[in-house]
Amino acid sequence: MSDVLRARGLEKTYRRGRAVDGVDLTVRRGERVALLGPNGAGKTTTLLMCLGVVEPDGGTVEIAGHRLPRGRSAAMAHVGFAAGYLPLPERLRVGEYLRMYGQLYGLAEPETQALRGLERFGIPHLVKAMGTELSSGQKTLVGIVKSTMHDPELLVLDEPTASLDPDVAMRVRTGLAALCQERGTALLVTSHNMVEVERIAERVVFLSAGRVVADGPPLEVAARFGRDDLEEVFLHLASERQASEHTEGLRP
Repeated sequence: MSDVLRARGLEKTYRRGRAVDGVDLTVRRGERVALLGPNGAGKTTTLLMCLGVVEPDGGTVEIAGHRLPRGRSAAMAHVGFAAGYLPLPERLRVGEYLRMYGQLYGLAEPETQALRGLERFGIPHLVKAMGTELSSGQKTLVGIVKSTMHDPELLVLDEPTASLDPDVAMRVRTGLAALCQERGTALLVTSHNMVEVERIAERVVFLSAGRVVADGPPLEVAARFGRDDLEEVFLHLASERQASEHTEGLRP
């Protein structure tokens, strides 16, 4: 199984210090990976560097064989991105919104692709709904449909199930599983919901203080830390982070 995302030695330093310190991250085709860690661990910066939004101070990123930053335009044609916090236009119907993006993607049959995506995530009845009529969970689902219309090789999701009702979160999980199985799409997810991560991801990568501290199947990672599940690992790393910040604050 070949790599769709390959990041090596990523580094990024801001005024407050080094946010990412030599991170390696690989996602293989069809693989479901979660990038995890407490606040300040370097997840967002790593994600933005992998998407070419932030240029690393050191290291390399390659997506579907295209090296960033020079090959970013070609690379992004293979990528879909969605986040629960991204807004949708209120004065467009869902079908109109998706058709517009399908045309931007250069799809020959954008309406057909839109309907297929809506059905995959269990919301075909929303095709004529206005943006103002959608709940926050429905907006999240429509955003994911939009990001998958062009059958990306890599789908990047930032907090896809944050604050969602259990039934909507289940639709997200079911739709993503179908997408990965049908199209061979690779998944890179960030989340603070460890229960959802255990249901979605087959591999987790934990960051702490800008470095990779664990990489493997969820149960193996939990066992490596002597914990019962990912939530306990997350809390352990968050506690270590707080202790470190407190110690640094006491230094003269």
